[in-house]
Amino acid sequence: MLFGRSLEIRQIGAVLDAARSGSSGALVVVADPGGGKSALLEHAAETAGGGWQVLRANGIESESELPFAGLYLLLGPALDRVDTLPTPQRDALRGAFGLGAVDQDDRFLVGLATLSLLAELSTDAPVLCLIDDAQWLDRPSADALVFAARRLGAESIAVLFAARPEFSTAGLRELRPGPLDPDDARALLTARMPELAPEVRDRVLAEAAGNPLAVLELPRMLAKAAPAGPIPLPERLRTGYQAHIANQTPSARLALVVVAAEETGNLHRVLRAMTKLGLHAGVLAEAEASCMVTVSFQSVTFRHPLKRAAAYQLASFTQRAVVHAAIAEVLRDDPDRRAWHLAAAATGPDEPAAAALEAVAERARERTGFATAATAFERAAKLTPDPSERMRRMVCAVETAAEAGRAERARRLAAEAALWSPDPLARGRIGSALGLIAFEHGALGKAYQRLIVAARDTAAADPQRAGAIYIEAARMAWTGADLVGVVAARDELAVLPLGEHRDTLVHAVEGPLALHSDDPAAGVAMIRENVANGRSWPVDFPMLRFTFAVQAGLIGDSVSARELLSDLADEFRCHGRVGWLPAVTAALGAAEVLLGHFREAAVVSEECLRIATDVGQPNRIAGAEANLALVAAVRGDEVRCRELAERNLRHTGDVNSIETAYFEWALALLDLGYGRCELALDRLELLYHSPNRALGQWIQLLADRVEAAVRLRRPDRAEEAMAAIERWAAAIAAPWADAFVLRCQAMLHGDGELFADAAKIQAAEGLWYDCARTELLYGEALRRERRNADARTRLRKAMEIFDRLGATPWAERARAELRAAGEGTVPEPETDVAAVLTPQEFQVVRLAAAGATNKEIGAKLFLSPKTVGHHLYRAFPKLGVTSRVELARLDLD
Repeated sequence: MLFGRSLEIRQIGAVLDAARSGSSGALVVVADPGGGKSALLEHAAETAGGGWQVLRANGIESESELPFAGLYLLLGPALDRVDTLPTPQRDALRGAFGLGAVDQDDRFLVGLATLSLLAELSTDAPVLCLIDDAQWLDRPSADALVFAARRLGAESIAVLFAARPEFSTAGLRELRPGPLDPDDARALLTARMPELAPEVRDRVLAEAAGNPLAVLELPRMLAKAAPAGPIPLPERLRTGYQAHIANQTPSARLALVVVAAEETGNLHRVLRAMTKLGLHAGVLAEAEASCMVTVSFQSVTFRHPLKRAAAYQLASFTQRAVVHAAIAEVLRDDPDRRAWHLAAAATGPDEPAAAALEAVAERARERTGFATAATAFERAAKLTPDPSERMRRMVCAVETAAEAGRAERARRLAAEAALWSPDPLARGRIGSALGLIAFEHGALGKAYQRLIVAARDTAAADPQRAGAIYIEAARMAWTGADLVGVVAARDELAVLPLGEHRDTLVHAVEGPLALHSDDPAAGVAMIRENVANGRSWPVDFPMLRFTFAVQAGLIGDSVSARELLSDLADEFRCHGRVGWLPAVTAALGAAEVLLGHFREAAVVSEECLRIATDVGQPNRIAGAEANLALVAAVRGDEVRCRELAERNLRHTGDVNSIETAYFEWALALLDLGYGRCELALDRLELLYHSPNRALGQWIQLLADRVEAAVRLRRPDRAEEAMAAIERWAAAIAAPWADAFVLRCQAMLHGDGELFADAAKIQAAEGLWYDCARTELLYGEALRRERRNADARTRLRKAMEIFDRLGATPWAERARAELRAAGEGTVPEPETDVAAVLTPQEFQVVRLAAAGATNKEIGAKLFLSPKTVGHHLYRAFPKLGVTSRVELARLDLD
C-alpha cells in the first residue's frame, strides 16, 4: 500500500487504462532521492497485472558512459523481434548493441527503431516500460527512449520513467510527487514499524521531512543516542549508510565495494573479482543479512542506489583502485567496461588505459554515442603521458562534445585544452567546433570570428580542412548580411593549396558574393555551375551539397533547389542522419513556398519544426517558422502569421538577415492580400533597403512591391523595384523571371497582352499561384476597361486556382471582382479534401496513396507503424474513403 500518493496513482492508472485501450502514453515521475519514485513504478507493475509485457531497465551511474547499455537492458527480452524492423532501423539497433556492423551516424535512428520495436511487441499485448533512475542512463539510451516516448500514438504502450530532477524531460508529461504530509508519513511509519517508541518515531519523522525512503530507512540506522537537531536529508542518509557499512567486517565492506564498482550486478563477475581479492563467497551473506544487498541466483544488487553510493564512497581511493583492477581482469571479454575499470584503477598517467578508452570512444562514436565518446576521450586525454597525444585526444573530446550538442561541456573542455598550449592544428579544430556551437545559439558574429581564426590556424597543416572552415565562415557572414566578412573569407580561401577541388570550393563563396556586383550575371553563372556540381557531390560531404542546393534558391532556381534538397532529405532519413534534417527541410520548405506549393511547404516545415525542437537547433526552428509565416500570409491566417513573425522579429541577438526578410515579407504579403496596400508598400520599401537584398528569389518580393505601388496609384514608388526586377531577370535569363517582368510592365503600362503572356509562361512553368495572381490583375484591368466577358474568364480561372491552393484572401478578391463584372452566380469554394487533414496526416496519406506500407511510412517520418495506422484511421472519414485503394483516386497534389 502506498501512503499519500492517491493523485499519483490516479494519473499512472490513467496512462495504463489508455494503453489498454490502444492509446499510448508516457509519464516521467520526478523526485529527489528517496521520494518514492521506484515505489510508484512498482505499483504500476502490480496494477498492470497479467496480460501485459513488462520491460524494465535501471540507470546505473557507473554505466552512464557505456552507449546504449540502458537501452539494451530494456529491449534485451525483445531482441528476437528485431528482424521485423525496416532494414535501416534493424541495422541501427543491432549496431548500437554491438550485434552487427555499424553504418549509421545518427542516434535518432536508434530511437525510431526503439519505437518500432515496442510497437511490434504491442501487437501481441500491451507493453509497459519501466525505466528507473533515468538520470543515470547513458546519454544515447536516454535520447533513444525519450525520442520514442515523444512519438507514442496509437500503440498499446505505456512508458514510465522515474528520475531525479536533473533528467531532461522536454516534451514529456511530468508527475512530481511532493513530500508526504505529516499524517501520511506517520501512517507509513506506523504500518511498517509499529514497535518504535513514540519519541523515536517523532525524531524519525522530523528528520525525514516527508521523504518516504528516509521514513523507512532512518529507523534502521539511528541509535537511541542519535544527535538532536535537523540534518539535511541527503547528507543524513548518506552518513547513516556509511555508519551502517562501517560496522561490518573488513571482508564484507570490501565485498560491498566490489558489488558497487561492478555496476551490472552480475553475480558471476562479482564472485570472480572477489576471488582475485582473496574473498570467499560467504562474505556476501553478511552484507545481505544487514539489508544492504539482495543476492539471487544470477545477480547481486543494492537495495537502494544511495546504499551503493555510500559503500563505494566509504572505501579509500586505494581500495577502489584495487577493486577496479580486479574487475578489469575478469572483463577480458567486454573491452568497453574493462577500459573504464582500467581507467578507474589508474593512479597516474597510464597509456594502456588511455588507449583502451580511446578505443571505447571510437566505438561509441561509430554507434552515435557522442556524449559517451566525449567523456571517454576526455578521460583518455587525462591519462595520456605524451603531451601531443594528450592534446589530440582532448581535441577529439571537444569535437565530440560539440557533436553531442553539449555546448557547455565543449566550452569547458576547450578552456582546459587551452591551458595545455595546443599546436595550431589542434587550436583550429577546437575553434571550429566552438564556432559552430556559437552559430547554433544565434551568435553569428562570434561564430564567424572563431571560424576565421580556426581556418588560419589549420591552413598550414591541413588546407582541405581549412577550406571547409572558410566556407562555413562565409555562410555565417552571409546569413548575418556581413558582406565584408564574406569577402575576407573568400580572399583567404582563394590562396589555399586546395588541389583538384580548388575551383569548386572557391566558387562556393565567390558565386553568392558576385550577386552583389553591378552585373550579377557572373554570379548567376557561377552558382549554376555550383548547382551542377552539387548534383554529383558525394553524400559524405553534406555541407557542400547543402550549400549548393541553397545557392540554387539564391538565383530563384527553386526547382533545382527542391530536387537537390529532396534528394538530400531522403538520403539523410534513410541513413538516420537526423542532425542534418532540420537544415535541409527548412530550406526545402522555403523552396516549396517560392514554387507556390503551400501545402507541401507547411508539411515539410512542420516536420522541420518537430525535429529541430528534438535536437535543439533554434536557428532551424526560426527557419521553419519563417516558411510557416509565409504560408499563413497566403492563406490569410492573420493571427498565425503575426504570431510567428512578430515573435521572431523581437529576437535581440545577432540578426539572421535571411529569416528576417522572410518574416517581413510574410507581414507585407498578408497586408497586400487584405488590401492594406500602403502598409505593405512601406514594409517592402524598408525591406529592400535592408542588408542582403540582392537575392534572386526577391523578384517575387519586388513584384509585390510594384503591385502595392500600382494599387495605391503611386507608380513612382514602383520605379526602383521595376529596375531591379529587369536587371535580375536579364541576369537570370529564365522564363519564370521574364514572366514577372511582363506582369509588372503590364501593371505599369496597362498592356493586357503582357498580362496574357506572363500568365501563359507561369502556367507552363507550373507556377500556379503566380499565374493566379497574374490572372487576377488581368481580370481587374479588363473589368476597368468594361470588357466584362473577357474579365470574367480571367477572374474565374484565378478564383479556381486560389481556392485550390487555399489562398483565401486572394480567392475572395477574385470573387468580389467576378460579381462586379456581372457574374450571376459565384460559387463558394469547395472543400479541399486534403485541407481537412493535419500536416502529418497529409504526409501519411500521400505516402499511403503512393503505395507505401505503414512500416515504410513510419521509417520515413520517424513514427511507429501503429501511429501511421492511427493517422490513416483518422484521415479516412475526413476524406470520405474506406480503404487505401481509394486514396489513389484522390487529388492530393
